Amino acid sequence: MKRLNPKNERIKRDYFLYLEEAKRLQASSVDKAASAISEFEKFTGYRDFALFHIERAKSFKQYLNDRIIAKSKAPLSKATIYSRLMALKAFFLWLAGQQGYRSKISYSDADYFNPSAHDSRIATTRREKRVPTLEQVHHVIGSMPNSTDVEMRDKALVAFTLLTGARDSAIASMKLKHINLNDCSIFQDAREVATKNRKTFTSYFFPVGDSITQIITDWIKHLKTVLLFGPDDPLFPSTEINRNSDGLFAPSGLNRNHWRSAAPIRRIFKQAFANVKLPYANPHSLRSTLAQLGERTCRTPEEFKAWSQNLGHEGVLTTFMSYGTVASSRQSEIILGLAKQPSDAKTDSNDRLSQIELMLAKLTGAQNQPHTPL
Repeated sequence: MKRLNPKNERIKRDYFLYLEEAKRLQASSVDKAASAISEFEKFTGYRDFALFHIERAKSFKQYLNDRIIAKSKAPLSKATIYSRLMALKAFFLWLAGQQGYRSKISYSDADYFNPSAHDSRIATTRREKRVPTLEQVHHVIGSMPNSTDVEMRDKALVAFTLLTGARDSAIASMKLKHINLNDCSIFQDAREVATKNRKTFTSYFFPVGDSITQIITDWIKHLKTVLLFGPDDPLFPSTEINRNSDGLFAPSGLNRNHWRSAAPIRRIFKQAFANVKLPYANPHSLRSTLAQLGERTCRTPEEFKAWSQNLGHEGVLTTFMSYGTVASSRQSEIILGLAKQPSDAKTDSNDRLSQIELMLAKLTGAQNQPHTPL
């Protein structure tokens, strides 16, 4: 059975280089595109891309809709199908402009990879995600053991994620020198810290409780005075693995190396939540916890803008749209509570809403009029 087409391999190599260098996509995104293209190639028997016909796109869409996952015996999700089809659409749009393919493939041919409008709506609908409450995270942290170096690190790690809202990839690459306890700041230097889109910015500790700040203070003191770590050593070092008395490999303390990825951080979170019988909340979900806390805490648009910047967001709309979704249960409380508000409280709420609307209008360039209380 044919396994590859040399001509296809050459043009794919050019496309992946285009994604990396011109579109500036991360390796993980390029891998997803490569996987989708490879599946389409396999479906067509590794036929030359230049021989593409719209019927093959239609047949491939039907193939994805009919495909059953061997392990789970379930069909592919609409979101998975959508992402693969969009990856192929992008590839053939690019291919239509390349020498040797311009006369064979038109730009409109790529549109035949579009899923139905019905399936697109299902795939792209935002669904309510589970966000741990501030009280739940405090409970998890308070329940974590603190006797060994590894346990101290794990507890400080969860506390630091709540205190700073930093992404797990950034936390895995942070050094001691990036933390300033005097002004409660974190310098996320993209030259050394794996920030999103390699953006450099300074953020400050969120007001989530003095006990959380104290955990981080004690951890940094332990690193410096007991383990004798220096400024360029990792803030959260990886685990040292050695043979124990039974000849088995087991944790034996901490080394001076960074984690190679954020996977160990997610495992620590999973175990910590499981130990107190709470549903798993990944490190990133704590950013949503902080966004929702900001919505309740901030009293002016300026305060919320500062809160948004502290999460590393250039635009406050990112915080509102991507992280600030109100849970259904909280939505019910708010709506029912508004009906019971006295008239003077409603006036104050309307004044505050006017400030927020003015800020959003400036950010979006809209010329909306301020909200007029009814």
